Amino acid sequence: MSVQERKQRERAERERLIVATARELAEQQGWDAVTTRRLAERIEYSQPVLYSHFRGKREIIGAVALQGAAELATAVRAATSAADGPRARVAALARAYLDFAVRNPAVYDALFQLDGGLPYAQEDTPEPLKDAFAALLECLAEVAGDGVDPGLFTELFWASLHGLATLTRAGRLLPEDAEPRVELLVDRLAKL
Repeated sequence: MSVQERKQRERAERERLIVATARELAEQQGWDAVTTRRLAERIEYSQPVLYSHFRGKREIIGAVALQGAAELATAVRAATSAADGPRARVAALARAYLDFAVRNPAVYDALFQLDGGLPYAQEDTPEPLKDAFAALLECLAEVAGDGVDPGLFTELFWASLHGLATLTRAGRLLPEDAEPRVELLVDRLAKL
């Protein structure tokens, strides 16, 4: 291995460490606790080293969002591939999405609430974000209905899931009604 290859590997390892540490800190204490000073202390590198990887917190949030998008896509695909039939797949998608939001609140915020400097729904949208949407679309396109654009249907279904995730987390919805909400969403919106 050349010196250049070793330096690139070490740089990639430091970047993964920064993202993992930011994510861990955000999950434990919230995004307000994630500062470059605190990250530098936790990873035992200087702030200039941290800034050599990311220009600031916004880019770190973006990196966590991209990582989270890949994880969300994986979770949705795993859940829907194990389900039998369109109704079961859509219900599995909804449960996987909502479960992801509950299990990863800081990552969910990085993806959908905070400014990570990432373009959404544009040509230059990063591939992990496109793939997360594609994971939803793959399942929902089959139930969009005749004459309904599958992309628009997926956006509407996703918006409904996001609303449920956000309102539940904020304590605005009763947790014991989570499953009836999923059933109603699948039955009425997806008409299954």
